[in-house]
Amino acid sequence: PYSKIIQGGIDKLKEAGIDENTLVIFTSDNGPHQEGGHKMEYFDSNGDLRGMKRDLYEGGVRVPTIARWPGTVAADTASDHVSGFQDILPTFAELAAAPCPNTDGISMVPTLTGTGAQKKHDHLFWEFYEQGGKKAVLKGRWKGVRLNTRRKPGGPIELYDITKDLSERKNVAADHPEVVADIARIMKEEHEDMK
Repeated sequence: PYSKIIQGGIDKLKEAGIDENTLVIFTSDNGPHQEGGHKMEYFDSNGDLRGMKRDLYEGGVRVPTIARWPGTVAADTASDHVSGFQDILPTFAELAAAPCPNTDGISMVPTLTGTGAQKKHDHLFWEFYEQGGKKAVLKGRWKGVRLNTRRKPGGPIELYDITKDLSERKNVAADHPEVVADIARIMKEEHEDMK
């Protein structure tokens, strides 16, 4: 169904004569879900990735981004640039030559256009307040996840090397206490109380 929706949108842009001068981005703000009768196991929606919507494991936060802009975004290319939804506003602002409010986001224009130096995030941080509270940090190859943060704000951090374990099955926190300490520092610094 999504491919028909996307194609329908592109057909409308062609009818309007603006498809060559329009950036189309298709992405999601979370991984697969189990809502509305959807069964992620049936569709194998997240493959080997652990988790789903409302989880902070890769299956809940890692999604593809597909961009189409003939003549500007090179066709049939791929990028391993790590980004988050906070990067969309700075990207659109730069493309529109408009001022951008203060945000944690970084424009992805260099990645999209293949020109210039792409700035990168030092880390990405997620915090989710439902289901007892959760926090996660992605910093380079390391992914730290802390669960039950409302009851145990300083509870244990699971650590995964996602370059070797993208499915996040082997917690290596005991082998890398210095990385866990850095992840804990980031979680503390990034947290904002939501009253």
